[in-house]
Amino acid sequence: MKKIVVSVYNDISTDQRVQKICNSLIDFGFEVFVIGRKKPLKNLDVDLNFKTHKFNLLFKKGFLSYAEFNTRLFFKLLFIKKDILLANDLDTLLPNFIVSKLFNKKLVYDSHELFTEMPELSNRPFVKSIWTTIEKLIFPKLKNVYTVNSKIASIYTNKYKVNVRVIRNIAKKYKPQIINSDFIKRIKGNNKMLILQGGGINIDRGAEEAIEMMQYLENTILYIIGSGEIFELIKQQVIELKLQEKVIIIDRIPYLELMKYTQISDLGLSLDKNTNLNYILSLPNKVFDYIQAETPILTSNTKVVSKLITENNIGYVSKTHNPKELANIVNDIFKNNEKYNQWKKNLETVRETFNWENESKVLKKIYQNLK
Repeated sequence: MKKIVVSVYNDISTDQRVQKICNSLIDFGFEVFVIGRKKPLKNLDVDLNFKTHKFNLLFKKGFLSYAEFNTRLFFKLLFIKKDILLANDLDTLLPNFIVSKLFNKKLVYDSHELFTEMPELSNRPFVKSIWTTIEKLIFPKLKNVYTVNSKIASIYTNKYKVNVRVIRNIAKKYKPQIINSDFIKRIKGNNKMLILQGGGINIDRGAEEAIEMMQYLENTILYIIGSGEIFELIKQQVIELKLQEKVIIIDRIPYLELMKYTQISDLGLSLDKNTNLNYILSLPNKVFDYIQAETPILTSNTKVVSKLITENNIGYVSKTHNPKELANIVNDIFKNNEKYNQWKKNLETVRETFNWENESKVLKKIYQNLK
C-alpha cells in the first residue's frame, strides 16, 4: 500500500477540503498521514480516519510562524516513510519540493487559492515578494497540480505553462436531518434566519456589513458560525450596535452540528468583496454547504460564485455591500414567495450534481495517473 504524506499549514481538524481529499485517498487504497499544526486556541478535535502529526508552534502567527513550520516540516519529511507527497498551498510547497527531489518521490500540489493575492499580503510587499519568488521558482517544475476552480487554474496554466486541473471545494452529499422542533424554536423562533458560516471569516468577506444590515431588518435573525481573523472584532461590533438579540456569533462547531443550523436557515450569505483577485475568483466551501442543505443563497457579485448562483437560479446576486440596501434585498427576497420557492425547487436538483461524490471521481483519475 503506497503511503501519501499530506502537509497543510492548518489544523487538520478544521480543514474540510483536506479531510475530504484524505478520506477519498483512503478509499482509493492509499495509506494517508497528515502533517499540520495545532491551533493555539479553540482547537476542535474530531475523529479522523488517518494518522496525523500536529506541530505545536512557538510562533503562532506571522512570517516567523511560517518559517518555523516549514523548517520543522522539512525535517519531518526527511525521516518519514513516504511514496507520494501532497503539499496543500504555497506555505507547505518548498520543503515538499526539496524532499521530493532528494528522494525522487512524486509530488502533488493542491493550491486552495491564489496565495500571493491574499489580502493579508497586500500591505506587506517584502513578505509577498518572498512567497512570489518561491512560487516562480517551483511552480514551472511541477507535474501534478490541481486547484479549486477553472478561473484560478487558467491563471496558473497561462503564467507557468503547467497543466492545472480542478478539484472544487464541493460538499459531500448531505442527508437532511430530522430537526427537533424545540431546537428550531430555540434557534430562530418565529423569525426568518440568515446564516454566514466558514473558517475564513476575514476582512473584506462581508461580515461587518451583514451585521450592520441587521439594524434595518425586523423579525429576522443572523447567525455567524465559524472562525477567522476578524471574529473577535465582529463580536465587539455586535455589542457596540446593541444587536445581541438579532446577531448570534458561534465559534466553530462540528460539521454535522453546523449543518443543522444551515438546514433551518432561510438564506445563506456569501458576501466576499471584489477587493483582491483571490476573493474575486473564490468559490468558498460554504456555498456548497448551502446547496447541500437546500438553503437559497444571497451572494455578492464575485465572478465565480455569482455565475454559479445565476446559472442554476438558486439565489440572488447583490451588487452592493451597503447595509441598508442589503436589508432591502433581504426583505424583497422574503416577500417574493414565487421566486424563493423556485430557488428551493432548483436546489433539490442542483445538490445532486454539486457534491463530493461526483468531484472525487476526478480526483481518483489524477492519482491513478501521477507523473
